[in-house]
Amino acid sequence: MTVKTPHTSPAPPRSGGDSAQYSLVTILGIWASATAPMGLLAFVVAPALIARSTMNPGLIYWILMVVGMMWQFVVSLIVLRLELKTLQWSVLKTRLWINRPLHPKTKQPRHVLWLWIIPALAANALGGLLATGLDGAWLSWLAGVMDPRLIEPVYTTFAALDDASLQGQWWILGLAVTSALFNYLLGEELLFRGVLLPRMSGVFGRWDWVANTVLFALYHVHKIWYWPSLILGSLGIAWATKRFQSIWVAVIMHGLEAFFLVVVFQVVIGNLP
Repeated sequence: MTVKTPHTSPAPPRSGGDSAQYSLVTILGIWASATAPMGLLAFVVAPALIARSTMNPGLIYWILMVVGMMWQFVVSLIVLRLELKTLQWSVLKTRLWINRPLHPKTKQPRHVLWLWIIPALAANALGGLLATGLDGAWLSWLAGVMDPRLIEPVYTTFAALDDASLQGQWWILGLAVTSALFNYLLGEELLFRGVLLPRMSGVFGRWDWVANTVLFALYHVHKIWYWPSLILGSLGIAWATKRFQSIWVAVIMHGLEAFFLVVVFQVVIGNLP
């Protein structure tokens, strides 16, 4: 007598696995959807508004950049909804690597893996130092092909906030917090390290983290004069995020830049020299 075993269908692949990799066209399409608006806001909208407004130029530029990062959040949600057919938290957690760092072999979370953030940050610092000379050469080349007035104008730097009229303007601190939220979590990191990075190995193989870093750097058309530094100074973020499959690694590493909140606070209370 034979015993029939019940027929079982194979388990569906995890949404965060390698079974649904993006094509090159899809990757570049998502990248362009984030990059084009930033370029438009930085080089067209910002100069036009600054010329017609009495508001501090730095604030105008900053607000527009926050709008651009908010748009990245919208793009991420659209892409995820189309891909997953749902935005349920349980599905998003797996798809976006929203978990503690996982051991590369066992895929089990381990607290000690957080320490890898330290050498990854060191690699970023070293890359930034090595890019110093490249930045100068790149800037010289840009000066020959771009309108010099659009190359790192003062309103794109913190120097634009050295304005006594901003003292007591507490809403600026709210702008700073919103900027940090969409820069280090819901905007750039969600799109580049959450949406794109887990889906790039189908095209770029083991070097997907390098390609991700390059796309991340080139997206910064509003900081085009820093492209060499952005590439070499960001490799550690994508590498560590991919190796340990945790978006929190990227959020922490990139979020260390949030020290600018202290500068903004000093501006609002009028404590700048």
